[in-house]
Amino acid sequence: MIQERESIEPIDHFHDKVEKLIGNDTSIGIILFLSALAALVLANSSWGSEWYHHIWETNIALSFGDKSFDMSLHHLINDGLMAIFFFMVGLEIKREFLIGSLNSWKKASLPIGAAVGGMMAPALIYLLFTSGEAQSGWGIPMATDIAFTLGLINLVRNRIARSLKVFVTSLAVVDDIGAVLVIALFYTSELHLEQLYYAGGVLAFLLIANQLGVRSVFFYTFFGIMGIWSAFFYAGIHPTIAGILLAFTIPARTKITRRSFIHYGRKLFNAYDRTKSLDDRHNSSREDQLLEEMENLGDEARAPLQKIESGLHHFVYFIIMPIFAFANAGVSLSGDFFSIIGSGIGLGIIAGLILGKMIGISVFSRLMVALKIAEMPKGADWRQVIGVAFLAGIGFTMSLFISDLAFDNPEQIGQAKMAVLVASSLAALIGLTILGTGKKRIPSP
Repeated sequence: MIQERESIEPIDHFHDKVEKLIGNDTSIGIILFLSALAALVLANSSWGSEWYHHIWETNIALSFGDKSFDMSLHHLINDGLMAIFFFMVGLEIKREFLIGSLNSWKKASLPIGAAVGGMMAPALIYLLFTSGEAQSGWGIPMATDIAFTLGLINLVRNRIARSLKVFVTSLAVVDDIGAVLVIALFYTSELHLEQLYYAGGVLAFLLIANQLGVRSVFFYTFFGIMGIWSAFFYAGIHPTIAGILLAFTIPARTKITRRSFIHYGRKLFNAYDRTKSLDDRHNSSREDQLLEEMENLGDEARAPLQKIESGLHHFVYFIIMPIFAFANAGVSLSGDFFSIIGSGIGLGIIAGLILGKMIGISVFSRLMVALKIAEMPKGADWRQVIGVAFLAGIGFTMSLFISDLAFDNPEQIGQAKMAVLVASSLAALIGLTILGTGKKRIPSP
């Protein structure tokens, strides 16, 4: 009997433990929380405040011929790195519509309806608390942070139906679509149409390349950055939208069928098994050639969309998102805390994220089930739906992001971000309490 991984090196033990840790949704939430906490501590400490607030104003400039990119480090993170995050979101959205929980009306109707309710109710509640310029922040409480929400759901997974995780994931994907549309339509500065025409031409070119079978990741990356992202940057539309659009051009089909992969894979494996080896630690040239062919075959059996999504996952959630949280959660608490969260902006965001999300998601879900438009998630009850509706009030990443787009006044941005942090914390606490005190789920046999 062949022993499994008998030649594992000492470093591989450490690598396996790290992989197990970062493969957990809960780990993502913990790292985001620690990044936000570190930002708050630094921004309000006597020894780190000045450094924290000034480092993000560091100017970064690049020039290409007559074109130049001149922005602060903070804008580079929010406009550049976050475009990669939105690209990842776009890949997830495309996958869900093609082969996931949104690929049929029967499966998609409930999360779509719940997401619509979960966006409308918070925005309307926010408007009730605000007036004048402050009303431009109505998009802030509409968002749900999928990483935090799924991380916390993982903590109570033994007390909720498995179907609820799919429900919340699908809801958050639709929520992301809504947030992207809000950013594109309502938080866009002055437009330069000639750049939009250029971006549209590059987008059409990539879609045609997709249909022709072009599968090079470098090809799509190069034209995505140089063509779509840069055009949106100069057009006046937030360039993160470019990430979403680029994602929809990525091929989602494998180059070979599953049957072909199994057929040729067996041939290669049998040839490798019959090949004479130098020893257990060194490959012959023939063995190396066969291993390379196996690798190429495996590459052809994976769709570029899924390869890129898998490859970006750790980079986005363990590098980009913590950096974004660290750069954006450092709100100064020098003023009166209660006056900050008690302002119209603060109350509107807190009420919108906590009450608006819960009311919108649970009421719309109940209506759709009562009208037989959709079916209740299998094994779930209304207590669990209300619990996850509260968890969907964790706006964090997307809400912080929209806060910077909604306001120009630093004081209003500070009020909004503080309210987002308070609301997200309360929503998490209430949601976990409701779900955590429910009956323990009996595992499936």
